[in-house]
Amino acid sequence: VQLQASGGGLVQAGGSLRLSCAASGSIFSITVMGWYRQAPGKQRELVATITTDGSTNYADSVKGRFTISRDNAKNSAYLQMNSLEPEDTGDYFCNAQIKSGRGWSTLRTYWGQGTQVTVSS
Repeated sequence: VQLQASGGGLVQAGGSLRLSCAASGSIFSITVMGWYRQAPGKQRELVATITTDGSTNYADSVKGRFTISRDNAKNSAYLQMNSLEPEDTGDYFCNAQIKSGRGWSTLRTYWGQGTQVTVSS
């Protein structure tokens, strides 16, 4: 199983970016998909998660500005980031909990490569 993240870039404060994450490989089902970020010199932190039925969870710092969504048919998740702030700068990582078979014993957590987001002031 692989997660491919894309969509990062350089944007001015107040701008927008949309990140995409696509899962491929031996996938039976995906339970939770999410985005995490890591700023230079800091620990990786949760940004947002979304379950199969569309329930979402956001870090307080991004509520009202970021929106996570997913397309179950495409095994993909997206992060629409609006009103970006310099504090949003960092590497953004896609995360997914994926079952490769019917049994819950097949559940594994996967990470995509980081996609860099830089917000200039």
